[in-house]
Amino acid sequence: MTQHITDATSTVTTTDGVRAARLGWWHDAVIYQVYPRSFADADGDGMGDLPGVTARLPHLRDLGVDAVWLSPFYASPQADAGYDVADYRVVDPVFGTLADADELVRRAHELGLRVIVDIVPNHCSDEHEWFRAALADGPASPLRERFHFHPGKGSDGELPPNDWESVFGGPAWTRTTDPDGTPGDWYLHLFAPEQPDFNWEHPAVRDEFRSILRFWLDLGVDGFRVDVAHGLIKAPGLPDVGHGEQVKLLGAAPVPYFDQDGVHEIYRDWRKLLDGYDGERVAVAEAWTPTVERSALYLRPDELHQAFNFAYLTTGWDAAALRAVVDRSLDAMNSVAAPATWVLSNHDVVRHTTRFADGDPARGLRRARAATLLMLALPGSAYLYQGEELGLPEVTDLPDEVRQDPAFFRGAGQNGQEGAEGQEGQEGRQGSGQEGTRDGCRVPLPWSGARPPFGFGPVAGGPSWLPQPAGWADLTVAAQKGDPASTLELYRAALALRRAHPALGAGRDVEWGEAPEGVLVFRRTAAGRTLVVTTNLTDRPVTLPAPGTPLLCSLNSRVPAADLGEPGTDAVLPPDTTVWWER
Repeated sequence: MTQHITDATSTVTTTDGVRAARLGWWHDAVIYQVYPRSFADADGDGMGDLPGVTARLPHLRDLGVDAVWLSPFYASPQADAGYDVADYRVVDPVFGTLADADELVRRAHELGLRVIVDIVPNHCSDEHEWFRAALADGPASPLRERFHFHPGKGSDGELPPNDWESVFGGPAWTRTTDPDGTPGDWYLHLFAPEQPDFNWEHPAVRDEFRSILRFWLDLGVDGFRVDVAHGLIKAPGLPDVGHGEQVKLLGAAPVPYFDQDGVHEIYRDWRKLLDGYDGERVAVAEAWTPTVERSALYLRPDELHQAFNFAYLTTGWDAAALRAVVDRSLDAMNSVAAPATWVLSNHDVVRHTTRFADGDPARGLRRARAATLLMLALPGSAYLYQGEELGLPEVTDLPDEVRQDPAFFRGAGQNGQEGAEGQEGQEGRQGSGQEGTRDGCRVPLPWSGARPPFGFGPVAGGPSWLPQPAGWADLTVAAQKGDPASTLELYRAALALRRAHPALGAGRDVEWGEAPEGVLVFRRTAAGRTLVVTTNLTDRPVTLPAPGTPLLCSLNSRVPAADLGEPGTDAVLPPDTTVWWER
């Protein structure tokens, strides 16, 4: 069993420089998402693995993050990149062994990093032993009550039980064949047919997931990211939605299979379990809801600790829209005394470097850097997606024959419908030229060297499960280290300042200041120190009174741009730039 991290508190810096303990480490944590198959490959087979992650943990420590979130590495047929789990207590051989997971957690804790793992409770794999047994036992089997098996409509049951549609496209129902070879009942899968939904009204399902949570908590993990947290309970009677193209409703309007009130009882039970462990273990909801106010309900004091802020993620490069979503998010989270979260990219959406580009890669990188400094200055917790610290763009020219996203093969790649797990990218994937596939943001990371796989694996010129662009040599970790103009050094500088400055991170609100159109200005004050943030979201320089001494500029990590100005003078903010000032 892994020794859990001993320091169960986070810290703040007082005016005299003393680091003071404060409970609730997640309130201002910066959490880095690792997509294991694309992070680092230790054995040279072209697929990232847990030993590869462990070997690269010093990079994350040096980056300055507080915790690592790992996407699924459980035993799986990999029909949906591990989100189809066959055994929740076994590491898939593709990624290593349970001993490798234990070593990863132990090493992360030695480096001062917490570890959050994905839990996938809405559905499992069709190769899960429960589902296989339910099929083999036939229609009268009580094991089928753990899933949603229902007879079809029509004279011979040839039609699905209702009109629900899969997020991945097509009907959300697949008909079974009974052991005697005749057509049987239908089962529900809100995602791929290989991902049958659990019936969370059944006590065995609830008992099983309590046991799974304990298994990983006992191994030493610090918490869970709850996949499709809004999907566990379905409306009684499974009523029709009433029309097609339902994916366009998701996260925007009520549907009978998402965000049902019954999910909250489940999370109150989970919170009691988490609170029974030392070390402040946490759970983070992936909860797509019609409003941020509905999302806040998942974060009441006796439920989960955080929820992803998809409203922020899907907001474009627009000053008024960003200010509005920040205010709405803070108001909603403050109503339940929960920290806000902020995120710009993840494994399901177009990287924000490309999303903000409007066809110009240089503009996209400039805006992405400015957006990062803006996000890291907001009160609450921030999530980073692997590779954004390198300024990686979306890979938009992957040939069809190498793509592996199941949404693409179910037609979303051709018709532009979103196929993301939890539909994170319905808005966020727009603008990539590759709508309907998530492979472009999952290309393996470049670590070093002049040609693929850029140190992703141990062998020069070795394989990688998705091809990397040949032009990534200048984006590797090795190439960017020590270069004050690099995106990597900007992230390191920003995270170091965030850790040291009391007005960054934790807190509940921002104080907006007057600003020209297209510019955001806000203040944060703590422990007698004030930080002012200015972001110019326009395509032209903007002049305004310098609000203080510049600490960091998104154009360069080491020395703020020379023309920013000193206190009492006018400052010139270049286009698409964020500056942190000490007042």
